[in-house]
Amino acid sequence: MIPVRGFEGKTVAVFGLARTGLATARALQAGGAQVALWDEKPATRAAAEAEGFTLTDLSTADWSTFAALMLSPGVPLTHPAPHWTVERAREHGVEILGDVELFARTVNAAPEHKRPKIIAITGTNGKSTTTALIGHICSQAGRDTRVGGNIGVGVLGLEDMHGGAVYVLELSSYQLDLTSSLKPDVAIILNISPDHLDRHGGMEGYVTAKRRILLNQGKGDTAVIGVDDPWGARICTEITAANRRTIVPISASKAMGRGVYALNGLLYDATAERAVEAADLLRARSLPGRHNWQNAAAAYAAAKGIGIPAEDAAEHLMTFPGLAHRMETVGAVGRVRFVNDSKATNADASRQAMSSYPKFYWIAGGQPKAGGIDSLVDLFPRIEKAYLIGEAAPAFAQTLKGKAPVVESGSMDAAVRQAFADAQGSGHDAIVLLSPACASFDQFTDFEARGEAFRAAVQSLSGSAQAKGAA
Repeated sequence: MIPVRGFEGKTVAVFGLARTGLATARALQAGGAQVALWDEKPATRAAAEAEGFTLTDLSTADWSTFAALMLSPGVPLTHPAPHWTVERAREHGVEILGDVELFARTVNAAPEHKRPKIIAITGTNGKSTTTALIGHICSQAGRDTRVGGNIGVGVLGLEDMHGGAVYVLELSSYQLDLTSSLKPDVAIILNISPDHLDRHGGMEGYVTAKRRILLNQGKGDTAVIGVDDPWGARICTEITAANRRTIVPISASKAMGRGVYALNGLLYDATAERAVEAADLLRARSLPGRHNWQNAAAAYAAAKGIGIPAEDAAEHLMTFPGLAHRMETVGAVGRVRFVNDSKATNADASRQAMSSYPKFYWIAGGQPKAGGIDSLVDLFPRIEKAYLIGEAAPAFAQTLKGKAPVVESGSMDAAVRQAFADAQGSGHDAIVLLSPACASFDQFTDFEARGEAFRAAVQSLSGSAQAKGAA
């Protein structure tokens, strides 16, 4: 872990004891702080106690004794309304921080020769794939690489820092809302489209949160900005005018006089005097489709930003194994292939997978986002049949009415069984695609648990098919 510096001998309140909260509590203690831990869920409190932590009911605690509040990123800071812990902290002048901010302060307090390189990635879609891809490139290039943040291990649960380390961090808008001191050597904004609007008070609040990744960059740092959407294009124009850092625009839809872009599967580097072909992405089996070409452009630019030679960055793109829960083939039964795209938690993310297959049997639904699936109407003709789960099922069924066959399956197991039966009965090669276009929290703890439930259901089908074959 990374011991948190700056709170030695002081008490920090920690609210939210899931993966991030407990990792932060350990890191605070390792750095010499006292912690007061609380969570509103009895099961989560029990897990913390089982690990040996003593709990403090923050609703009755003396907040004047706290040096800071470490808030889990899933807890509302401002919208729809501030959480009661936020209000209590503000009443007592207690600073509100997130784990990424604690990491940033610890890095900033370290001697110059011990500070690691930091690559920070945000965006509405593609963050996890790009983070994993950059981690792969850096590792293959021989760098001591640690990957985490909003993916895998929380940032403070990663190995402790040294001057030769590279931290590759996926950052959500929730995490960035709680971060003010982070100074990434490379900051990436992949793309921006409407998401989490209830948590940010609208689109401008969401864009403002994403922009916080650029707050402290200066001379010698690199900003990689996707310009295929209007919000990213605007940010790129505005920071170019500020002219404080190296700016690398990226695109997967157009040629540019400056930046890194992909056209028809070819990656071009136009950061020098002329554009040169850097890589043939059609050879990268784990990076299919235009959305992955944008991810590849960002990863290539980021690797160059920390000094990895262009040729090495391009070479290592080709060996990326892919990311779990993102267009991941989890099995096949007969002529039916099952694709796990549980990471698609909004319509724009589902569009990326749906656009990759001419026809598919679609499992979708969960906790709906604003706008539902209305924006996917042009892809409805590709749907052989939809199998809907979770809270969104009735609304999605209404949207699809008359446009694609629909069944409200209710559960993941039922959806997989029904989709398999129909796909198998088609008599031709078929894709069963889990790409929910929704958050997972109505039925699962997170998108990973949802993807694993899909995988388990597919494995159960596969086992049944093998047993029948043996009989």
